[in-house]
Amino acid sequence: MHITLLLISCKNDSQNNEKKIIRFNSPTGITSLDPAFARTQENIRAVNQLFNGLLQLDDNLNIIPAIAKNYTISSDAKTYTFVIKKGILFHNDPVFKSEQREVIAQDFVYSFNRIINPNTASDGAWIFNEIIDQQEPFYAPNDSTFEIHLKKPFTPLLSMLTMAYCYVVPMEAVEYYGKGFGKKPIGTGPFQFANWAEGIKLNLVKNKHYFESTLTHPIPKIDAVSIYFVQSKQTELLEFTQGKLDLFTGLESSFKDEILTAEGTLMPKYTANFALKKSPFLNTEYLAFNLEDSTSPVQDVNLRKAINHCINRTKMIRYLRNGIGKPANGGFCPIGLPSFRPLKNQQYDVDLAQQYLVKSAIKQTKPLLLTTTADYLDLCILVQKNCADIGIDIKIDVVPSSLLKQQKSSGDLTFFRSSWIADYPDGENYMACFYSSNTAPNGPNYTRYNNLDFDTKYLQLLSETYPTKRQDLFAELQYKLEIDQPYALLFYDESIWIRTKKVQNVKINAMNHLDLRQAYFK
Repeated sequence: MHITLLLISCKNDSQNNEKKIIRFNSPTGITSLDPAFARTQENIRAVNQLFNGLLQLDDNLNIIPAIAKNYTISSDAKTYTFVIKKGILFHNDPVFKSEQREVIAQDFVYSFNRIINPNTASDGAWIFNEIIDQQEPFYAPNDSTFEIHLKKPFTPLLSMLTMAYCYVVPMEAVEYYGKGFGKKPIGTGPFQFANWAEGIKLNLVKNKHYFESTLTHPIPKIDAVSIYFVQSKQTELLEFTQGKLDLFTGLESSFKDEILTAEGTLMPKYTANFALKKSPFLNTEYLAFNLEDSTSPVQDVNLRKAINHCINRTKMIRYLRNGIGKPANGGFCPIGLPSFRPLKNQQYDVDLAQQYLVKSAIKQTKPLLLTTTADYLDLCILVQKNCADIGIDIKIDVVPSSLLKQQKSSGDLTFFRSSWIADYPDGENYMACFYSSNTAPNGPNYTRYNNLDFDTKYLQLLSETYPTKRQDLFAELQYKLEIDQPYALLFYDESIWIRTKKVQNVKINAMNHLDLRQAYFK
């Protein structure tokens, strides 16, 4: 490890090229490498290289074993029992009395109790709220058996256990390093911490004892990962095209036409040296209506439907996003989830929009205010024009993202742009955005939707274990949302990753997680 660290830190670029190092950028920075604080995409992307949990997701978002060998669920669906694989080691560190520290079931008891401990102040403290047994939620009868006790059935639990918050950490290291554990992480992942020059670069090196590695199939195949912190996306793109980075992700309006055609493919000048990977991303972009604002015309469901049907989402994707994303022609659950439900008819229907506007009998005395951030101004201008074409007057208010977040949470906004990125790959996570008990600021119900029948069926969804019955409940829930129209969907997002052609087998799933375990240089 120390030799590799010296190679990464001290040698010049030509010498570094002798090692197999994948380099990419994190423009917004990484605040912590502690799984307890893995809230942002940037934090999660790095933490995923360093840690593992009981379960993990494959390329198609199927739940498969990781540190757990297998699991069983009790007949009352309230006890989940996991058998822990033997011989899985934490990364070497002086904090351990012996050179090798094996993962045992008690480590998960400690890790999960740490998440819910208020003193930790973990961003993931919410994940077990109201579902775990209050007396002894986590229990290890022996070194290879770990149990989770629920106070009521909760079917999405397995999906939640794949989240970075649920990765295992060693008690000795957390207690020794304290708050500094986020800067000196010790996990079980395919890479281990090397060094971190804040604001400049984070280096990770190969874990030679990674538990998924075999003699015939070594994992990982590369020597190291370097994550840079260049804040300007334009500078990042320049360094990528100059060969200083191996991966590039993210689309900004200022340079999207430079790299992508209107159809969402690479510009011809880049195809010789680079390859584009485009895949579904569990992110639904939408315009939200505040249904508690009794003074606004959005209280009229017919006006909401008129706005929904007048938006030309196909033009939005083609001309404003260069083919990245899919026009939202379904329910709130996005493409990539089994609960995605396509609509029989197209959302965009100007004649239907005009019919709903007539039904609304709304006579505007002032423009309807649509609040957004600068990054989405072009999308909202298109919406403004589409609405004007049928006689709805909209004024756009551009505010900083921090203010938008604050105002939509407090209920100060009537009509605003929003999005929902999946916390875990279960459609329940999307339906939770309309459960009345989750009304902001207590949860993600920013539309303040309140429907007793919806709430009843949502609670049924939480405990239903049969897949076909769950799908029926998803269909009923999303049908209610279509009827009540608390939003106007815009598009289902896609992730784009551009790589140098010398880098192969970089995997991205619909959670936009970066998997470098199988990556190699040709």
